[in-house]
Amino acid sequence: MTTPLLQGRRVTVMGLGRFGGGLGAARFLAGQGAVVTITDRKPEHDFADAIAELRPLINAGHVRLSLGGHIETDFTAADLVVANPAVPQPWLNPYLLAAERAGVAITTEIALLIERIPRQTITVGITGSAGKSTTSAMIHHALNACNINALLGGNLGGSLLEKLPLPTNHVVVLELSSAMLYWLDRLLTWSPTIAVCTNLSPNHADWHGNLDHYAQSKQRILRHQRPTDAVVLGPTLAEWAKLTPAHAQHVREPLNATLAIPGTHNRLNAAVALNAVALAARAAGKPLPDAHILAALQTFPGLEHRLALTHTSKSGLRFYNDSKCTTVAACQQALAALADEAKGSTSHIHLIVGGDAKGQDTSAIAALAPTLAGLYPIGRDRAGFISPNASNTFPTEHLAGAVPAAISRMAPGDILLLSPACASWDQYPNYEHRGQAFTTLAKQHAP
Repeated sequence: MTTPLLQGRRVTVMGLGRFGGGLGAARFLAGQGAVVTITDRKPEHDFADAIAELRPLINAGHVRLSLGGHIETDFTAADLVVANPAVPQPWLNPYLLAAERAGVAITTEIALLIERIPRQTITVGITGSAGKSTTSAMIHHALNACNINALLGGNLGGSLLEKLPLPTNHVVVLELSSAMLYWLDRLLTWSPTIAVCTNLSPNHADWHGNLDHYAQSKQRILRHQRPTDAVVLGPTLAEWAKLTPAHAQHVREPLNATLAIPGTHNRLNAAVALNAVALAARAAGKPLPDAHILAALQTFPGLEHRLALTHTSKSGLRFYNDSKCTTVAACQQALAALADEAKGSTSHIHLIVGGDAKGQDTSAIAALAPTLAGLYPIGRDRAGFISPNASNTFPTEHLAGAVPAAISRMAPGDILLLSPACASWDQYPNYEHRGQAFTTLAKQHAP
């Protein structure tokens, strides 16, 4: 699909969103001369910051808000609908189906962007069940540190639409979720120059309906690659090489190097990133020695809300914010990373989990309670983290209860880790707000 010219068109943006994609799309579309309606089921007070940014466009009549619920005519009377990938099972959504019946074109923010990336631009697309944000940011950091200009966008938040037109001499690094890939496969014939697939584990069953659909959506990143393209595959994904004509590199072992961020899983992310950076540099006509890429990766400081040491109290208690963790596998990785420093033991770790489990089976985390200093389930789906013979488990509804409860049981040198294995949407607008709340509580109760 090619998006029609936008000047004077009526465009409906479905979902202002939690990470800035809807905001960026709305500003871009209005800047292109479209008359934009933003619709979201959540009420206006949930979007105070975003609406403040949009206020000049609203006052000028370029943007109209339709919040607190969807109205079918916002979809059927539009010339174009921009669907939010967060909307689950869009093939069943009544508003998107109504738009289709009315002959209205449907697209997404990421498709709008990819349509406008210059043909000669080198793109690196990263997907996976865990580690894709960190790996994306590692690749972006290392390219720039090695004097290869790169831009970072996609699922991390914000929108590169607002940076258009993109410079043709920059590598574009895109984190791509399974939902984004589902839509891209419907809308465009596109795969990145270099596709990176970190791993695959059960996730987003609520969005996809079943795990086979989830896996197939991930694999769509490879569907339109050319023999001149490349793919980097994590240890468990060797079979995916059969799905693409591109040159495939299979990463089997973590990087044997010291990084600024903890954990074997991050050394594995770095090994994947090193291969991707080398391929991107070669494609850009600027090949790099592995030693230069490694040195750049060793300066990567990590991402906020991703296993970040966010506070150390005067009494030696340490607080790690891993709010970005929304899967059981990612939670297990975080525990393993912090256990490395204690020769494999997690007996000094107090773990806060819970939220919106997205249909996951969380019993594997519940079973770890006896090996921890304490397990503190919170949120809507906290019951799934409580084993039948629960020991060492202290459920509360909110972080505001879990953090002081854990601190009251901590000894000097202990760690309190927020690694929820769940989405934040039952209680917070996004994982950033949840992570910030955790850090604030830690500093308040353990100065």
